[in-house]
Amino acid sequence: MTLQLSNVKVAHGAITAIDDLTFTINEGELVTIIGSNGAGKTSLLRAISGLLPVEHGSMSWRGESIVGKRPEDLVRKGIVHVSEGKAVIPELTVSENLQLGGIWRKDRADVASATQMALDLFPRLAERMSQGADTLSGGERQMLAIGRAIVARPQLLLLDEPSLGLAPLVIDQIFAAIDSLRRSLGITVVLVEQNALSALRIADRGIIINLGKLVATGASADLMNDPALRSAYLGY
Repeated sequence: MTLQLSNVKVAHGAITAIDDLTFTINEGELVTIIGSNGAGKTSLLRAISGLLPVEHGSMSWRGESIVGKRPEDLVRKGIVHVSEGKAVIPELTVSENLQLGGIWRKDRADVASATQMALDLFPRLAERMSQGADTLSGGERQMLAIGRAIVARPQLLLLDEPSLGLAPLVIDQIFAAIDSLRRSLGITVVLVEQNALSALRIADRGIIINLGKLVATGASADLMNDPALRSAYLGY
């Protein structure tokens, strides 16, 4: 078992975002977290990456508790979070944004190798290395955000709404890149998405939550073939 949550509760003041949530994600799996706005998906990722405190319950990564750990310490353990909204630094160039992914790593040769891997996955970035990130399209910014995560050499990659606001063709490219990345590196991926059908097509399993509670979990094909879940949560 790689990532294990047991009876986890996360709150924003008096509002409970995650309520008694329990699930396990295995080594090398790509699992998508599905739910409507306000379901608690982003809060869940932020709790796993140390950005939100856990009020109750346990979370472990490769058998070690991650509750109460600082985000920067979790990054060093291989937990890398790409937040919603194409999280790049617009004042920096593409090259400088990528460099930030490996700023804490001492093996400079491996940082260079990981950077080249990101550029191979997203060739468009290689053409724009000296450009400011603020000149990129929405899709290119998302590629840069994922590329910077690759440079950090993730073992557990948390992706929050990578398709948000993108054109359908670009969404297809982003999801294909995520699938390729998972398969080539064997990393574990937790993908939060409202674009449920596209996410399930590349995921091994899906976890559906609503108002912070677990609704259903299962193989992607099983969830897509369940009429009740399709109607209530998958949008078709």
